[in-house]
Amino acid sequence: MNTYVVSNKQRNLLLSGIVLGIACLGWVYVNDDATHTRFWTNFLHNTVFFTGISFMAVFFYSICVTAWAGWSSLFKRVWEAFGMFLIVGIILMFIVFLGAKFEWHHLYHWADQASVADDKILKGKSGFLNLTWFFISSVVVTGVWFFFYWRMRSLSIREDKEGDPSFKLHHRQRVWAAAFLPLAGFTLTLVIWQWVMSLDAHWYSTLFAWYCGASLFVSMIAMTILVLVYLKGKGYYENVSTEHIHDLGKFLFGFSIFWTYLWFSQYMLIWYANIGEETVYFKERVMNYPVLFYTNLVMNFVLPFFILMRNDTKRKFGSLSFVALLVIFGHWIDYFLMIKPGALHTAHALGGAVHDHDGHGHDAGHGVAETAGHATEHVSTFVSGFTLPGFLEIGTFIGFLCLFLFIIYTVLSKSRLVPVNDPYITESLNHHV
Repeated sequence: MNTYVVSNKQRNLLLSGIVLGIACLGWVYVNDDATHTRFWTNFLHNTVFFTGISFMAVFFYSICVTAWAGWSSLFKRVWEAFGMFLIVGIILMFIVFLGAKFEWHHLYHWADQASVADDKILKGKSGFLNLTWFFISSVVVTGVWFFFYWRMRSLSIREDKEGDPSFKLHHRQRVWAAAFLPLAGFTLTLVIWQWVMSLDAHWYSTLFAWYCGASLFVSMIAMTILVLVYLKGKGYYENVSTEHIHDLGKFLFGFSIFWTYLWFSQYMLIWYANIGEETVYFKERVMNYPVLFYTNLVMNFVLPFFILMRNDTKRKFGSLSFVALLVIFGHWIDYFLMIKPGALHTAHALGGAVHDHDGHGHDAGHGVAETAGHATEHVSTFVSGFTLPGFLEIGTFIGFLCLFLFIIYTVLSKSRLVPVNDPYITESLNHHV
């Protein structure tokens, strides 16, 4: 079968998941603090995570096209489908921008002009941390990503429909892919600094964008494995062999180690230097979020490392799918840990209130320092949706995941699953180690 058909059962299931996500966001909004900190952090968290996976699919697809890599040509439509989520990411990040501009939320301390005027560090960063640059990173940059993706996708579809005996269309696609790579590398750093790192506005790390990018790349590979295994189980992609899955498993294994290398490099250098304005980031997370801090390492390094160390495990669809599920949720936790503490401290600093697990509001200054990004005390109360992900956070994740999959499967149904006129399709069909 070379034409994917979205069944009514699958469509209804995914739409039900999307409704669940909307309901969870709505429930959080109604029962949130005055500035809806929990709602907006959940919204930002999932938007960044799934938009990042979409971007990484386009990025890796561009690498394969530029490098004349034929092994992935058989299932390149999956990565093309991932890329379509970028248009959703543009819309959602524009909403986050509007929220900052019209003060619907207080996620970013640098967006509060009164705070910037009284804060030497924020004032010094104001040339980059401002609403103009945030609009550029949230809408303009993601719009450029989508433009390059759409050009490559269009050429790929034309190649299939019209034929390409002289490889002119494929050559043009390679030009677009090669042009996208340096642009993507630079602009990913820009958006990660704006969207995530600036939540802890007093802190910075030159390794942070690399670290976030590795996290998204591993998640994208894990999602690719799950989608391919699912499609094979439904009778599609019969020619996707154990060797293709094994290669994806090697990427999952290798980049899980690479992510850990970046995690350790960032943590070790900051710990060894012991400079206050740098250690505050990890001190906050070790002291106040110890369960998430150590669970992050176990889920994203220890378990994938020991399970995938055996070569045959990367060839077993069941074992590899389990690790892929583990990795996706683990790196979702990773982004939770990056986003929630900084946003919570900003809410504290700007005088907001958050709800504990009993639904009662606590004064923003209770148990923590009043300056965004600087923790000097241990948080004495459990803050629902911040200390640990709650059922509403999990429900929101399921909603975004179902939206992501709904777009993927819809796009897959619009063209042939196997690109018959790709110049490397024969190589991919006969792929062996």
